[in-house]
Amino acid sequence: MPRNFWRHVGVLVLLVLPLAAWSQGLPLLNVTGGAKGTQYSLTLQLLALMTTLSVLPSLLLMMTSFVRIIIVMSLLRQALGTGQTPPNTVLVGLSLFLTLFIMQPVLTDVYQNALAPYLQNGLDFDKALAAAEAPIRKFMMAQTRGDDIALFMQIARKGEPLTPATVPFTTLVPAFITSELKSAFTIGFLIYIPFVVIDLIVASVLMSMGMMMLSPMMISMPFKLMLFVLVDGWGLIMGSLAASFVTT
Repeated sequence: MPRNFWRHVGVLVLLVLPLAAWSQGLPLLNVTGGAKGTQYSLTLQLLALMTTLSVLPSLLLMMTSFVRIIIVMSLLRQALGTGQTPPNTVLVGLSLFLTLFIMQPVLTDVYQNALAPYLQNGLDFDKALAAAEAPIRKFMMAQTRGDDIALFMQIARKGEPLTPATVPFTTLVPAFITSELKSAFTIGFLIYIPFVVIDLIVASVLMSMGMMMLSPMMISMPFKLMLFVLVDGWGLIMGSLAASFVTT
């Protein structure tokens, strides 16, 4: 596994680290033998890490490009009509590594300005958290529609924000998710159109030949696969998804 991958995981750990104490321990197990006993302790660092790992999937869904990618991939599979091919494991893995590729500039910024100073130079946790939040907020603001931010600000009754920096993080996250869902379904609609046209053409040909008992999906799927391969569909989808995100 590349070293940068673990750095990125460490960045996410920093974002939600609930405890700042690293040296104390919690008693885990006592083993007695004779006059002396041995005590094994679970450090707060390990406890915080275990707690953080349970939150990482939610962070991945809420504050990165994963949502848009996995929805587009799922809609593409349905448009092709291939059932469970590629399987869910392949789609999730592909979406995960494409997410790491897209988020690499943001995570690198977080690592250099927040995580590394916190671990090496003893930067205060509050300052490190603020430094880590800045690039994440910038990325999310670049992808979020102003209408969605205004909607959730109105729901929260907080008024119009003066600057992007004044948008509360609790408001920015749901607005970002809503915008990502809109973008994902828009891209999915555009992907569906050529495959629906192929289905309509095949169905019309079969009806004109009187073969109404034959499923049009069975005949159209090879043509859709051939079209997808000839136009280098995977390359186009990956490139378009990566280019649809603004990371600067």
